[in-house]
Amino acid sequence: MAGGGWRGGGRRGSVAGVVAMRHAETYRVVTAAVDNLQFKHAIYEGEIVVLKGYITYVGRTSMEVEIDTYVEQPDGIRRTVNRAFFVMVAVDKDQKPIQVPELIITTEAEKARNEAAKMRRDMRKKRRENGF
Repeated sequence: MAGGGWRGGGRRGSVAGVVAMRHAETYRVVTAAVDNLQFKHAIYEGEIVVLKGYITYVGRTSMEVEIDTYVEQPDGIRRTVNRAFFVMVAVDKDQKPIQVPELIITTEAEKARNEAAKMRRDMRKKRRENGF
């Protein structure tokens, strides 16, 4: 597994780790991949940064976590700064992958996120097969 634990990725990695730990019901998760970390806008010193994390896909031992980053203006309006996708894996004390709970999808938004996550999973698999 690539990565080095859930702390990788700065604030986004920390949020991804917490989201994954809550879903997996364990404190042991590692970062397997970070996908699509693109900035749409800069973040300047003194700005309020808001990060929101969602589980978008669950495999047997892995979870994709979407992290949306916003800058909040004084009037409460949020501007999207970036979106990143982390693949997290739950592990036991010996760093062996362990099974995670299924993802329960209840809304159309969750369904759409899950469908998009499945496409990203397939693209990651193809990149691995091609040596990327």
